[in-house]
Amino acid sequence: MLSKRKKGTVGEGLAVEYLEKKGYRIIQRNYRYEHGEIDIVAEDGNTLVFIEVKARRSKEFGEPEDAVTPRKRDKIRATAEGYLFKNNIDDKNCRFDVIAIDYQDDKTEIRHIVDAF
Repeated sequence: MLSKRKKGTVGEGLAVEYLEKKGYRIIQRNYRYEHGEIDIVAEDGNTLVFIEVKARRSKEFGEPEDAVTPRKRDKIRATAEGYLFKNNIDDKNCRFDVIAIDYQDDKTEIRHIVDAF
């Protein structure tokens, strides 16, 4: 049985592969600022994208993207502000995406929600 952290790393790896195939440039994984973390920081053209990855093996508790609650969104936004501050970025368009991964019936389905919040 995989640990929660290991499952998250596997999901993030799938998300990175997916995004790179779509032409995104991955800048950083697991960016931490104060008490927050952003799974993936990437560029989509001229837009800086902060990406949250959620993966589930069951629909028992809803879709993976349902786990990105208003509280989680606020924490991601605050961490993104920290990223922009630390990297002296004030002239770039930014957005927040969610990658939802379903591991069901020996299939893996990836949904990319662009501009999720």
